[in-house]
Amino acid sequence: MDAKAHWQRIYQTKGPDQVSWYQAEARLSCALIQRYAPDRESRILDVGAGASTLVDGLLRAGYRRVTVLDLSRAALDESQRRLGADAGRVAWREEDVLTAALASGSVDVWHDRAVFHFLTAAGDREQYVAQVRRAVRPGGWVVIATFAEDGPERCSGLETRRYSAQSLQAEFGADFLLEAQAREEHITPGGARQAFTYCACRYQPA
Repeated sequence: MDAKAHWQRIYQTKGPDQVSWYQAEARLSCALIQRYAPDRESRILDVGAGASTLVDGLLRAGYRRVTVLDLSRAALDESQRRLGADAGRVAWREEDVLTAALASGSVDVWHDRAVFHFLTAAGDREQYVAQVRRAVRPGGWVVIATFAEDGPERCSGLETRRYSAQSLQAEFGADFLLEAQAREEHITPGGARQAFTYCACRYQPA
């Protein structure tokens, strides 16, 4: 499957508030980022962000160094239209998180809601974790959300993997210290219930 073409097609054929993962406000993600990275100069990378409203909330909260990364140009264009003049306050990257050239230690907070659970191949998950290890500075944070153990087995035509907080942290390894976990009962625009697991881990390489 051509992942870029798949997600580009999703965002070209559906409005940003029609996709199942849509949130009018990314409240839990924003709250966790503010809890663990109160410095508004923190370098925040939102991977696989799509047209997420998290960037809006971070800008309102005063963060000044936010980067949004996604495969889909259509999704990034939608976010930029929504933000208007504020889009110039954000760094935009149209890239695959697995292959993006991420500078070593360049990220204080790595955020991902609903990307990691699409990585069903072990090699892709290993590559993802390698990217996190490269990009996040020692002492930095990884805030990640996936479908919970009772969440959907498929989404947007793709298979998913489901996680508890413990199994999600285990994918990253002992260098990632689980500091907080939460469960979110997300209601899709169509009224379906989706259970998410959230983890906030501090990166402390040995």
